[in-house]
Amino acid sequence: MRIAVPNKGRLHEPTIDLLERAGLHLENGADRKLYADTVDPDVTVLFARAADIPEYVADGAADLGITGFDQVQEARVDTVDELLDLEFGRCRLVLAAPEDGDIESVDDLAGKIVATEFPNVTADFFAGTGVEPDIVEVTGATELTPHVEMADAIVDITSTGTTLKMNRLAVVDEVLSSSVRLFGREDVVDDPKVEEVRTALSSVKHADGKRYLMMNVPRERLADVRAVIPGLGGPTVMDIADETGSAAEDTETGDGKVAVHAVVDEQDVFETITDVKNAGASDILVTEIERLVE
Repeated sequence: MRIAVPNKGRLHEPTIDLLERAGLHLENGADRKLYADTVDPDVTVLFARAADIPEYVADGAADLGITGFDQVQEARVDTVDELLDLEFGRCRLVLAAPEDGDIESVDDLAGKIVATEFPNVTADFFAGTGVEPDIVEVTGATELTPHVEMADAIVDITSTGTTLKMNRLAVVDEVLSSSVRLFGREDVVDDPKVEEVRTALSSVKHADGKRYLMMNVPRERLADVRAVIPGLGGPTVMDIADETGSAAEDTETGDGKVAVHAVVDEQDVFETITDVKNAGASDILVTEIERLVE
């Protein structure tokens, strides 16, 4: 199983980090190499330009690919399936024009020039509007083209909009919303190894922003504690064994204590600890979650 990933740029490090967290540790590093073995003898990671990854997968050089949705749309490959939204590298592909110019809507671009590094995505967008501009492909510094009279507008990627504002460009319309996705070739998506990789990556994403909460609770206070615990479904309740293997008894009340475990959102941890303590919980422990398989 070969997985193609970005070899550099803003998507490289987050992708490598995700693979590592999912347990696919790269054995011979990721710098200045064309490929890397992983701890799984059946999985190899290939390094390629983000824009080339859809073709790698479609042509069979790789079985899976991790790259932006925008790159897949631009490649116009119809033999790959999206398997998972990895939820990082979020950006928008937008149509923008000079702030002080005459372009205020898509209709204003009929017969005009639009510069972009994404000619196919741009053509698909305008095909849905009925407007026919002249689309010119450029390979860099797209935002400068309106100011040197090479184009009337551009279609370009933006994450925060800062670069557009710096170049006095205003968004006219959104062309595409993108994030990094896991893609697979149609003829391998049912392979058990593909599902294994997808599950591993998905478990990391599900664990993001979650914490594992453990505590001891007297049985008579269990309902009160359960009532204040948010999270994924109800908490897990287990008897606490003493040295003999029997359920532990509370020395003050004679009632046994139980262990309560729950998964909660990280943002709820501070308030939840206070609530469960007031409800009678003790020995409270909070840990990070590396992977969460749902």
